Amino acid sequence: MSASSEASNGKAPVDKPRIEAAMRELLSAIGENPGREGLRDTPRRIADVYEEILGGMRVEPASLLKVGFEEAHDEMVILRDIPFFSMCEHHLLPFHGVVHVSYIPNGRVVGISKIARLVDAIARRLQLQERLTCAIADTLMSAVAPQGVAVACEAEHLCMTMRGIKKPGSRMVTSALRGSFATEAVTRAEFLSLLKRRDG
Repeated sequence: MSASSEASNGKAPVDKPRIEAAMRELLSAIGENPGREGLRDTPRRIADVYEEILGGMRVEPASLLKVGFEEAHDEMVILRDIPFFSMCEHHLLPFHGVVHVSYIPNGRVVGISKIARLVDAIARRLQLQERLTCAIADTLMSAVAPQGVAVACEAEHLCMTMRGIKKPGSRMVTSALRGSFATEAVTRAEFLSLLKRRDG
């Protein structure tokens, strides 16, 4: 089940005919013939793609965390290496990588699949990596009310690797610390230490 089918925020569906018309105009503007065989169905395909990769715009992220469990566990929980794909709002090119999410419960825990869905829902919209990182942390903090939340995001941006400075392999790292992760150095250090561990 996709995040968009699980929790809608009531926004109107994507106007696919309008996207198709815009793409035909774009193809003409770059000197292509949108009517030739190889491009004839491209506007429809692109409309389908944008509906899927920007599906998070029609999801209320906090609603994905409504189902939780009362649990006395008060130690750090980490879900590491959550893959994501997003779209840079400056160039409409993808950026992708992994997100690491940690929280310290305060009497309530959520299923790990819900955290992965949260990342997916917030990533699948026009984004900046800095905003993405903070939105994940703030949503988890407000919806679950844990003692603290830490989010780290590592991503490669195609707007930097395939155009402009052209530096493939460069990765941007952002973080957001809330609650005890922001106020307690020992907690931050434990989080960073656990992120550095790799099997094998």
